[in-house]
Amino acid sequence: MQSFLDQGKTIISTDPQSDAAGEDGLGPDEADALVQDPELRQGAVSVSLHGERLDRALVPLAPEFSRSYLQQLVDAGWVQLNGKVVTKPSHKVKVGDALQLELQPTPQSQAFKPEVMDLEVVYQDAHLMVINKPAGLVVHPAPGNWSGTLLNGLLALDPKISEVPRAGIVHRLDKDTSGLMVVARSRLAMDALVQAIAARTVSRQYLAVGHKAWSGAAKVTVQAPIGRDPRNRLRMAVVDLLKSPGKTAQTDFIFLANAVDACLVRCVLHTGRTHQIRVHMASIGHALVADAVYGGSASGDMTRQALHAFRLAFAHPMTGEPLAFEAPVPPDFERLLDFLGLSYNGAPPLKSPCGA
Repeated sequence: MQSFLDQGKTIISTDPQSDAAGEDGLGPDEADALVQDPELRQGAVSVSLHGERLDRALVPLAPEFSRSYLQQLVDAGWVQLNGKVVTKPSHKVKVGDALQLELQPTPQSQAFKPEVMDLEVVYQDAHLMVINKPAGLVVHPAPGNWSGTLLNGLLALDPKISEVPRAGIVHRLDKDTSGLMVVARSRLAMDALVQAIAARTVSRQYLAVGHKAWSGAAKVTVQAPIGRDPRNRLRMAVVDLLKSPGKTAQTDFIFLANAVDACLVRCVLHTGRTHQIRVHMASIGHALVADAVYGGSASGDMTRQALHAFRLAFAHPMTGEPLAFEAPVPPDFERLLDFLGLSYNGAPPLKSPCGA
């Protein structure tokens, strides 16, 4: 049998849990190294591996890859034992068993692949671009969404971005949140933008429609830590840091308009925790319209959380020039406002619902 050491080609995959891959898995440099043609590696089970699991016995054939990747290949039918396909990673092997492994790109390994899509570019220069993300678009590849993401669209839109880690993505919006995002086009710009976000000098403001009419002060500041919901790990929640892990979070909510059973507010982020606005709005009794995860329900034809990142402001990472951008609400958001009778003209006066 031909030894895998005689093979000249390699294929790069990723284990999303490995430190080298980063928290989101495959990096762009790894993706560039992918070999599209499958590679066969063959060998025999050694005495030291007699009685071991199949996935463990495959390690000598592909020592540069994670067990997770090898398990995926077994599950997908790319491994043969004594000439027959075996799909159970836990299958026990015997000394002398003939192994054949066909290296194939996994969904993760193909995540950093350009995909042409219609993206609205609000601003662009040599170092950055600002885009208006539509609702329904996942920002970064992850389990269940290894393709069709904003990252894939950016790689097709701007080949230069392939040279920047994570295709220049420095912050995110939830899949069903629309609005403005800044993307770095150079490594220097990316480093500076990441620092600016960490220093909280990037202004991010949102428009949100919540259930129930607003009452009380025209401006409310919510300072409440956010972490995984202890009762439902798929959600975030306001948590007690003495009892559960989490991070401090602050959001300002500014009243804009009322309807009979809904309110329109402007949200100013001071921190950027996962689902921060959605969790904080629910915590004060105004769950976002159509946000079923946090207690909202549909209204009109709105089928996603009523949240839009309408304003983004920051100092240019290279020149220091102040930049500010605004994005009008998308059609589904505008229809919701009309349906509820909420008026918004881009710069509404701040007036307390109680007349204060």
